[in-house]
This record gives sequence, C-alpha cells and structure tokens, in this order.
Amino acid sequence: MWVELGHFCLVLACVLSLFSGGVGLLGGMRQISSLLAPVRMASLLMTGLLCVSFVALTQAFLQDDFSVRYVAAHSNALLPVFYKVAAVWGGHEGSLLLWVVLLGLWIAAVTLLAQELPNRIQVLVLAILALVTLGFLLFILLTSNPFERLNPIPELGTDLNPLLQDIGLVAHPPFLYLGYVGFSVAFAFAIAALITGQLDAAWAKFSRPWTIAAWVFLSIGIALGSAWAYYELGWGGWWFWDPVENASFMPWIAGTALIHSLAVAEKRGIFKHWTVLLAIVTFSLSLLGTFLVRSGVLTSVHAFATDPSRGTFILVFLALVVGSALSLYAWRAPTLGSRVQFTWLSREAALLVNNVLLITACAAVFIGTLFPLLMDTLGGGKFSVGAPYYNVLLTPLWLMLLFFLGVAPHLHWRKNHWNRFSRVTCACWGVSVVLGNLMPLVFGTWRWGVALALTIAWSAILVAVVDVVQRLRSTRNGQSLWQTLQSQPRAFLGMHLAHIGLAVFAIGATIVTAYEYEHDAVIMPKQTLTLGDYQVYFQHLEGHTGPNYEALIGHFRIADDNGRVLAVLKPEKRQYFSGGEPMTEASIERRFFGDIYIALGEMQGSDRATSGWLIRLYSKPLMGWIWFGCLLMAVGGWLALNDKRYRQRKARA
Repeated sequence: MWVELGHFCLVLACVLSLFSGGVGLLGGMRQISSLLAPVRMASLLMTGLLCVSFVALTQAFLQDDFSVRYVAAHSNALLPVFYKVAAVWGGHEGSLLLWVVLLGLWIAAVTLLAQELPNRIQVLVLAILALVTLGFLLFILLTSNPFERLNPIPELGTDLNPLLQDIGLVAHPPFLYLGYVGFSVAFAFAIAALITGQLDAAWAKFSRPWTIAAWVFLSIGIALGSAWAYYELGWGGWWFWDPVENASFMPWIAGTALIHSLAVAEKRGIFKHWTVLLAIVTFSLSLLGTFLVRSGVLTSVHAFATDPSRGTFILVFLALVVGSALSLYAWRAPTLGSRVQFTWLSREAALLVNNVLLITACAAVFIGTLFPLLMDTLGGGKFSVGAPYYNVLLTPLWLMLLFFLGVAPHLHWRKNHWNRFSRVTCACWGVSVVLGNLMPLVFGTWRWGVALALTIAWSAILVAVVDVVQRLRSTRNGQSLWQTLQSQPRAFLGMHLAHIGLAVFAIGATIVTAYEYEHDAVIMPKQTLTLGDYQVYFQHLEGHTGPNYEALIGHFRIADDNGRVLAVLKPEKRQYFSGGEPMTEASIERRFFGDIYIALGEMQGSDRATSGWLIRLYSKPLMGWIWFGCLLMAVGGWLALNDKRYRQRKARA
C-alpha cells in the first residue's frame, strides 16, 4: 500500500512539475498575471506529493519491507530504527528522492515567502524551478525508481554500509543537499532576470537572502562531512581532496563569490555580468557534483551509483540546463553594462579582486577533479591528482584572499583617502605580525611559511574586530553596549563574523598541517609505550555486543611526560553480523589546543591473550579551531540572512 502510494505520488508530482513549468513560462513570457495563482497552487501541491512519497519510502524501511529492492539492498532487520530512517538516503535512489524533496521544499518556501516579488518574476522563478524538478523526477522514474519491487523476497536484507551507520549519515547529506539544491533558487532568479531584462538593485536584493541561505546550509554540510570523515574513517584526516569532496567544494567557492557579487550589485548597481554568470556557474557546479556522485565514473567512499549508464541521463540534463542558461546569458549580455565608476583603492575593487581569486581557486579544483577523468576517457591512462597539486595552487590564492580580508573592511565605496586607511590598517597589521611570529613557537619549530599564513589570518580577525568596535563607538549615542550591538545591521555583523570564521579556520588548518604527527606501534595489554610527547598505557580489552555487531574495545590511558593523565580513550574494532571487513571506531580526546586521537588496528598474532595490537596515535594541534571556524562562518551567514531589510513584506491594503 505505502509503496504503491509513494510511486503514484512521484508520477503525479512529475505531471504537476510539467504543468507548473509550462504554464509558468507562458505566463512569464506573455505577462499573464492570472496564471500566477494556478502555478503557485501546483507548486505547493507538488511539494506535498513529494513529501508523501518520501514518507512512504521511510515507512517501507521501518516496516522492513524487503519486497522493495532498494530497502533490501540498504537495510537489515537487525538495523537500529535510528539508522533505518537514515538509510532512506543511504543509497543512490533514496538520496535522489531526498534531493528532489528538498528541492520541493525550496519551491514551497519561495512560493510562500517571496510574495513581495513582481508577479512576472514570481511566476518565472517558480516555472524554472519546476522544470529543474521535472528533470530530476524523470531521472528517478526512468532510471532510479526507489519503489521497484523485488522477487524473491529476502528474509533479513543486505544491510546498510557499516561506514554509513553513524550519526553523520543523519545530518551530513540533508544539509549538503539543502545547499546544493538551494542554489537552484539563485539560478532561477538569474534566469528570470535575464528573460525580463530587470537586472537592477531590487533583483539583487531579492536574490541575495536565498543565496546566503543555500551557502549556509552547504557550509554546514561540508563541515559535518569533514568531521564525520575525521572520526569515522580512522585515518586521522579531515580533508582528502577526494573528487566527490571537491564536487561539494566547487559550488561553495562559486557561491561565496556570488554572495559578494550580489552585495556589490545591490549597493552600487555594478558587476551584473559577474552576478548572473556566477549564479549560473554555481548551480551548474551543483549539477556537476550530482553527475560525479551518481554516474559511476568515480570510485569513492562517497559515491553512490556504480552504473555508468545512469550518468548519460544526468549528463544530457546538465548539458541542457547549462547550455540553455549560457545561451540566454550570451543573448542578454550586451544589455548588462553599467557606468558606475570607482578607484582601485575602494571596496568595489577589493570585492572584484576577491571574485577573481575565488573563481581562480574554483577553476584549479575543477581542473584537478576532471583532468584524471578526461585522460582516462581519452585512453591516456590512469592519473591521480592529490594534495600536492592543490596545496601548490591553492595556498597562494587563499593567502591573497585572507590578505584582502585584512584590508577591505576599512575601505569605503568608490574611493578612499590613503592616510586614514593606512593608519588604521597598519596598526592591525603590526599586532598581527607579532602574533603570527610568536604562535608557531608555541607548537614547535618556527617556520616562515607558517608565520606568514598566521600573520595574514590574524590581520583578517583584527581588522574585522576593529571595524565593529569603531562602528559601535560611532553609533552608541548614550545606549548600553548591548543595545548598540542590537541596533547594528545584522548583515554587517554577519559579514565580519563569517570573515573571522574563515580566518580562525585558516589558523587551525595551518597549525594542524604543520605540526601534527602520528605514531604507529604494536602494544600488548598491561604495557606502556612512549609515543612522541605521550605515555600510552594499554589497560585491557573488553568485549561488547551491539544491536547488529560485535566489538572489541581497547582501554588506553594517555599521560604526559610527567605522568599526568590527559585522557582515557576507548577505540573499537567492530564486526557486523551482515559480514564484510571489520570496522575501526577511533577514540578522540578533544581539547582547545589540540586533539589526541587513537585508532585500534589488527591483532598481531593468533592468541588474544599473548598477542600485541597495532595502534595509531595522532596529535592534532588546534584541530578544533577548524570546526569552530566553520561554525562561525555558518552563524555569520545566518545573521546576515536575518537582516531586517530581507524580512520586509509588501504592504497590503
């Protein structure tokens, strides 16, 4: 019953998306205002049907309905209920359904919250989003139906991939997809503006909050995925430059450039070419990520599909969307010019350089990700592009980007006086030089590259703090500090908080990359080893039976050179009842100045009582600063999103 209902709702949603897209385009092109109401109603009904379909698939997992091929392949009767829900999007078909459901929720949000838009823009935006939904629904129904039946019916099911049986599966994909899909709204606004020719400050103001919201969700999703890989995979790393990781990083970079370009378009009415093109590129990169993950062209722990034939559909859809958008842009580009002038010592110039650096970084990641695939397709052999390539190309770009973060906040629009600008900025840079050169000495040997990176990062933090303090002083007017802070535009505070978050992230990434170390050793129970700065005492092994696995838990006491206990860590070695390779669950002691990380390896012998165990111990200085920086960036984006000018509604009679 539930399975048939879910499939039927998908078919109806496909029909409604076709209706909404076709009628909406007709109403927008011919300016027929009366068609807005049926398009809005169809959009809301389509979202409702998609949600019902998703609930139906979830119900099939909860009821262990192994007559559904997708449920049998990604669930098990012994799987905890918590993971049965997460398993709904643990595979290819379910993840696509989650994708299209979240797209429907974005459409519903635009329908309900964007009523201040002109009617023509509203109907065009909804029509474009409906057509994008139509493409994904056709892909699901024709090639990736999650409701396909299976015969004969297995008794227990195959089980969810053990790597995915973690809280990370619950949070990471939904946030990541909310970001991916959210950029479709910015794309729809850009296409609607190109069709109508209304590329003005009002358009940038309408589009900006939706873009910021998508960027916030994508930032959270990437951070959650990085944290998940850090503690789950047992390698001690937080970013591997995996092609599928890059697929999420590229739209984040382009989306960051889009937000800054929209700010200039709203304030000064310039950078229209940049803004429209970035909106198209950002969503195109989101679709490219979908192609890479679900086409089968990549082998990765992140990749879902293994059937390259499915990639043909996505590739055609990607070419159709991107080709149509770029063709429309080429047609309208001559009308996007502006005559606003500015000097090179201005905020406009700094934001222009910011965009150039971000797009260059995005292009470097794009080439590094697709070059091996291109060479393999052309018969040029197997190529691997790893961390050295990205470090060499991206490190100078990120340092220059941070440098401008340490300069731009003190710049005004159009032009500036050099004396005032240099006096304030040079004071911040003087303090940054001291901090940047002293900080490496705390963690190890002084290195000029580390000192340079830290100096630039601290300059971005200090310049942002000074700019906020100066504004609070100039606008206080007898109020308390809290009242003055509340009266500031949230977009202003959010901008600086996001910049501080990026700098904090850069400090953490620099220190952990330069001063982390690892030790491998074989240790027996009741034995103590000296590994680096730590004394590791293996207390004992403990057996444990989980809901669908058996585990061995090692108890380790970590002390410093003076014998002071720093942590008691309990890494695990799990064997799931459904079979497969044993899984490692690392144990981490998280501290402000760094993490102590231990993973339990294989037993070195045949007798558990007399054999040693392979362990890997990591020291990760300032590792937590990476996650804290990501949190600050997300909170800063959320503050900017809640600025009062984005919450105004059209006055009603």
